[in-house]
Amino acid sequence: MARVPAADLNRPSRIRGVRHRIRRAVRAPGSSAPDSPAVLSLTPEPRPWPRALGLVAVVVAGAWLGLLIAGATRVPVGPMNTTMALRPSLTGGTRINVSPLGSLELRSHIAPVSLDVNVDRLDPERSQSLVDHPERLSGLQDEVVHDVEHGTLDLALRSCAAVVFGATALGLAVYRRPRRALAAGGLALTLLTASGATAYATWNPESVLEPRFSGLLSSAPSLVGDARSIVTEFDVYQRELARLVTNVTKLYDVTSTLPAYQPDPTTIRVLHVSDIHLNPASWKIIDSLVRQYKVDVVVDSGDTMDHGTAAENGFLDPVADLGVPYVWVRGNHDSHTTQRYLERMKNVHVLDDGRAETVAGLRFAGIGDPQFTPDRSSPVGEQASEELAGARLASALRDQRAAGTPVDVAIAHEPSAARETDGTVPLVLCGHLHHEGTQILEYGTRLRMEGSTGGSGLRALEREYPAPIEASILYFDRDNRRLQAWDEIRLGGLGLTTAEVSRHLPKENQPGATQPASPPATRTPASPSPAGP
Repeated sequence: MARVPAADLNRPSRIRGVRHRIRRAVRAPGSSAPDSPAVLSLTPEPRPWPRALGLVAVVVAGAWLGLLIAGATRVPVGPMNTTMALRPSLTGGTRINVSPLGSLELRSHIAPVSLDVNVDRLDPERSQSLVDHPERLSGLQDEVVHDVEHGTLDLALRSCAAVVFGATALGLAVYRRPRRALAAGGLALTLLTASGATAYATWNPESVLEPRFSGLLSSAPSLVGDARSIVTEFDVYQRELARLVTNVTKLYDVTSTLPAYQPDPTTIRVLHVSDIHLNPASWKIIDSLVRQYKVDVVVDSGDTMDHGTAAENGFLDPVADLGVPYVWVRGNHDSHTTQRYLERMKNVHVLDDGRAETVAGLRFAGIGDPQFTPDRSSPVGEQASEELAGARLASALRDQRAAGTPVDVAIAHEPSAARETDGTVPLVLCGHLHHEGTQILEYGTRLRMEGSTGGSGLRALEREYPAPIEASILYFDRDNRRLQAWDEIRLGGLGLTTAEVSRHLPKENQPGATQPASPPATRTPASPSPAGP
C-alpha cells in the first residue's frame, strides 16, 4: 500500500487559507501581507473625484438642455405678448429683446442664471383698448406687475421641471442606472434652487433706472416720447396713407394728361414691392393698391424682414389676407426661417434656386439672396457671391427656354445678381438699394429696380428726412406677356402724407412708335475664369 505524505493531506486546507488571505487583502488594500501586492496590482483603486466631476458635468449639461427645450413660457404683459426664459449665465442679469428695435439689459441680479424676455408682438386689440380708454393707463402699472409676477411663477415651475427632466434623462442615458439618474435630477433641482435663492438675495430693483440699450433702442431716451401719442399718431398715419392711395387712384382714373395707354380688363396687373423692412404701415398700403388697381399678383423682391428672426414671423400674417397670389424671393435681411414661414401660406409662391412657376398668367423664376447680413455688414466676396447667384438664375432661365417654357419675369433681390440674367429674360425685377430705377441692359433685358415699400423701415429714424414709400404697378399684355406700361407710386415717408403717381411706357409702346418689341438677344455664357484673390 502506497503512503501519502502528511503535507499532501493538508493541501486543501492550505489552499483555503491562501484564498482567505487574498480576500482579506482585497478588503484592506493597505495590508502589508506578503501575498497582497500581487493581488492589489490587479484591483484598481476607487477614484471619487473624477466620478463626482463626471456627475456634475452630466447634471449641468442635462439642466442646460432642459432649459433650452422646455424652460420658456409665453406670457401676456399688458398690451404685449412676451416669451420668458431662464438661461445659464456667468453674470446673471435680465435681457429684454424688443425685435427689431434692439434690446436693453438690466443688472438686476448676480447668479448663474439670467432672465431673457422677448417681446414677440404688440397685441393690436389690447393696444387700441388703451388708446380708446386713456383712463386705463393709470392701472397699467399694476396690471404689468401682476402679469410679470404670474409669468415668473409659471417660469419657475417650468424651469424646475425642465432641469429635473433634462438632468434625469441625460443621467439615465450616460449611467444606465435609475438611482444615478435620480441623483442627477435631484442635484439639478438643488442647483436651480440655489441659483434662484442667490438671484433673490442679490436682486436690485433700481437696475431698471440704469438700463443699457443696444440696436436702435440706443436712441430710445431721446426718441420714445409719449407712448399714447405715438400709438395714436402712427395709426392715423397708416390710415391717411391708405386713404391717399384710394383718392389718388380715383383721380388718376379720370385724368386726361397721362400717356396714351389704357389698360383693358384682360391686362395682367402686377404690384411690385420690395424692402418693406418690418414697416406695419406697408400692409395697409399694399392692400389698398391691390383693391384699387385690381392687382392680379404681388411680387416682393425681398428684405421683407429686418433681422429674419422667428419672433418677426407674425409680421407676415397679413400676406394671407391680401386675396391675391404673392410671389416672394429672399433678401439679405430675410432668413431661411422667414422663407419656411412664408412657404406654409397657401397664396405665397416662394422662388429660389431658379425655380419657375406660372402665376396669374405669367411665368416667374427667382433666386434668394445668397447673403444673410441683418447687421448690414459687407462680407468679403459679397459681389462675387451675388454674381454667382445671378449666373445660376440665368442658367435656369436658359433651361426653361430650351424646355419650351420660357420665363416672362425673373426676380432677384440684389441688382448685381439681376444683371447676370441679361439676354435670358425680357424683364428682371430687383430691389435692395431703396430707390427705384429702370435700365435696358446690353442684351435687351429690362431691369426694373423698386424702391423701399417700407420707407426703409425703422431706418427712417436714422435720417434727417424720412425716406419715401415706393411701389409700382406693372401692366402686361395677356397674349404676348410683355410689359406694356408701369406706374411709379411714391408716398410720403414717416410722418408725411403726400402722394405722387407717374405712368411710364416702354419706348416701343410710346405714341408714334412703329417697331414691335423685339425679344432680348441671346447671351452666350462666358467660360468661367479663375477667381481673384
